[in-house]
Amino acid sequence: MLIGRYDYAIDEKGRLNFPAKFREDMGKSFVVTCWLDGCLAAFPAEEWERVTGLLREKSMVKAREVQRYLYASATEASPDKQGRILIPQHLRKAACLEKDVTIIGLCSRVEIWNTQAWEAHEQQLREGPIADAMEELDF
Repeated sequence: MLIGRYDYAIDEKGRLNFPAKFREDMGKSFVVTCWLDGCLAAFPAEEWERVTGLLREKSMVKAREVQRYLYASATEASPDKQGRILIPQHLRKAACLEKDVTIIGLCSRVEIWNTQAWEAHEQQLREGPIADAMEELDF
């Protein structure tokens, strides 16, 4: 299961250490793409196929903007021998990944955040919306 928070630095070539605890669940290669809230999402191949299947079930007209958003920015990532993945420039720019990066596990996917953006988002969650969301989910 993909859970936890890991903090790393991205290097000048766009290489990012990917948590060893996530590598087995993610597989030899996985998909990284733009996601909501200014971060990136990494999907194991099986989960990416599930997402793709959901989009295929919708009409092309209804799903076209989501397809454009996810597929146009998507790239396949494979950790190297040191456990690093390459984040292409267009994805680094989209998520403002310049140095400090936070990787969080969300059960079936991973999010990759600019650390300052994650900490600000996390603080906002603590200040109220998370309690409301948990109530909505009948926790």
